[in-house]
This record gives sequence, C-alpha cells and structure tokens, in this order.
Amino acid sequence: MTAHPYFDKSGSFAALAHRGFSLDGLENSMLAFQAAVDMGYRYVETDAHGTADGVAVALHDESLDRTTDGKGFVADLPWARVKLARIGGKEPVPMLEDILGTWPTLRVNIDVKAESGIVPIADAIEKTGAHDRVCIASFSTARRAATVARLSRPVATSAGTREAAAFFVGGLAGANVAGALRSVDALQIPTSAGPVALLTERHLSAAHAAGKLVHVWTINDPEQMARLLDLGVDGMVTDRADLLKELLVSRGKWE
Repeated sequence: MTAHPYFDKSGSFAALAHRGFSLDGLENSMLAFQAAVDMGYRYVETDAHGTADGVAVALHDESLDRTTDGKGFVADLPWARVKLARIGGKEPVPMLEDILGTWPTLRVNIDVKAESGIVPIADAIEKTGAHDRVCIASFSTARRAATVARLSRPVATSAGTREAAAFFVGGLAGANVAGALRSVDALQIPTSAGPVALLTERHLSAAHAAGKLVHVWTINDPEQMARLLDLGVDGMVTDRADLLKELLVSRGKWE
C-alpha cells in the first residue's frame, strides 16, 4: 500500500468528516471542522474554490447562494466580499489556509472544485507546509495534476472520474487495474451509480493488489457503514461523524 504520510500507518482506517461535522447546516465552517476535531477525528474532507483575487476558500458550491447569506460566484468575487458571507447566516466562509494552519496535525482531503482554485489551493499548501497531511482530489484529473504540479513536495492524491471509470471497467473484466491508478495513491468513490454497483469485492481486491487504498463516500447509514467495513474498505467519508465514530469504537477500530 502507499506509504505517503497522509495515510498514517499501514492498516489504519481513515474516518473522514465530510465538510467537518454539523447537523445544523454549517458545512465547511471552522465551527464544523472544530466539532470534528473535538470528536477525535484525524481526517476531514473539504471542497475548495479560488476567489477573483486568488484566495482559496473552503466551499462546496461555485456560488455563495445555497449555503450562505451571500450571493454570487466565488471566482468572480474578491476575498473582501466573500469573507462577509455567513454560512447558514452564522459562520464565515473560511480560507483554506486557516483550516490547514489552525490544526497543524489534521489531515485534510481537498477537492479542487474548479480551475480558479488550482493556484490558490497550491499556494495555501505551500504557505502552511501541509504537504504531508494533504490529499488532493478532483473529479477532473487535469485539475488535480495542475494543482500538484505547482507544489514543491509530493502530496497524496486520489483518482479522478476518468481514472475511476477505467478502474471500474477493468475490475469488472478481472483485468490488472494498476495502470488506471498509476498516478494516484487512493481511489475515492461512491458505492454505486444508480443501480450499478461501483464497489464490489472484486474491485476492492484489484485495488489492493495494485497497492491502492479505497475510500467510499458519502456514507451516513450505520448499516451500510458496517457492510463496507466488513468488505474491507480503507476509509469512509461521512456527514454523520458521530455515527461512524460510534461504530468504529464498538469494533475497536477507532484511533
């Protein structure tokens, strides 16, 4: 398996708090990340965009409209405007740099959501020296590669949609999937796409044979969590950090 420091020691399960932890709609806020840290989470997931003046912010959507009381596309707005928006009308939109700097041992899975985020995200990682505790992910292989190319040291990486699709097809055919995943350390996928199962025992075995880790998202049901743990996944992204922790503690897998 991959030896990048982000993944901790071999055999350790990665429990990832999705956009931090909040049952009150305060996703991707500093309050939500603090809640995950207070629960003992060592991994969190966040999405990131870049403002018009090059500041990386933790936000899932390309605009402020859904999760904040602000309006407009992040890429079109300066940081001076974005920082006035309040998530759920309460919490400010954080800079990625603040997340990486506030908790200096926290491992952060960063989804590069748009081209505007490439340079700002790389700059935030460089400024905080967070290379050993960052995993760069993106649906776009090109966005991930462009972000990684700007860094002075290696970071962990996760497969994009194109690579995941090649892995899925290869796994169904019983083919060697190492080539499809050669540029990444991990595969982060949903368990299914509609009625089609994307993660089977055969796929998991193929990924492990290629030396790659498999994380699944976004799992909120305890019964599904238990099934995936039994299957042997290496990590799980969840909105219900409380329920996942409870299950892991009961199985002696919480670290």
